[in-house]
Amino acid sequence: AKIDQAFKSSADLTLEIVGADDPAVMQPLVLKYGLDPAKPLSGKIGPEAFKHAAELAQGAGLPPQALEAMRPWLAAVSLSMAPVIKAGYDPKSGVEQVLAKAAADAGKAKNAFETPEQQIRFFADLPPKTEADFLRATLDDVDEGVGKIDKMVAAWAAGDTAALEKEFVSEMKGDYPELYELLLVKRNQDWAGQLKTKLAGSGVSFVAVGSGHLVGPDSVQAQLAKLGIKAERIE
Repeated sequence: AKIDQAFKSSADLTLEIVGADDPAVMQPLVLKYGLDPAKPLSGKIGPEAFKHAAELAQGAGLPPQALEAMRPWLAAVSLSMAPVIKAGYDPKSGVEQVLAKAAADAGKAKNAFETPEQQIRFFADLPPKTEADFLRATLDDVDEGVGKIDKMVAAWAAGDTAALEKEFVSEMKGDYPELYELLLVKRNQDWAGQLKTKLAGSGVSFVAVGSGHLVGPDSVQAQLAKLGIKAERIE
């Protein structure tokens, strides 16, 4: 009820990104930053990892040969949705999509922390080793399959921050520290800075980001605290 009230009383909605579901926006960016047909994926991640990725792609209905032209980050993003769909979840019914529709219905303005191009470039500008690590981390997650997705959803629904931290943050921080720094820490710092600017203005804004950004020692709330801003959890 408190969340509903906060949304109703807000003048605008801020999300991580706006426009990610628009092919006219995303397709040119994917072509520009996501494909590298001159350098096959198998040469970047090695034959064993590529065979693994190709098997998962086939299971997800993605032609394995299509992977060869992809950069590691695009292969990772493409494969990451496979267990979500397999578990019976609708990618179009995510929290951000639901909130975006509610904001549109209520005539609220929509803002974003990042443009589609900025978000894609976070992946596309990763150092080659870190980009390959991103794909390897995704392959590990996909291997864990439906059970991991169900666990994450249950933890999110219960507000179990310890479980969310373990699933989203601790594993990445421990296994792929450079990836953790670039995809979580730096972005959380940037968003906290944007929130500080927003808070210096007037009015009420409703902000929604992925739960992986809201748990762990380097969360958005932790970055806000460094800026002297206290965030309070609503139960």
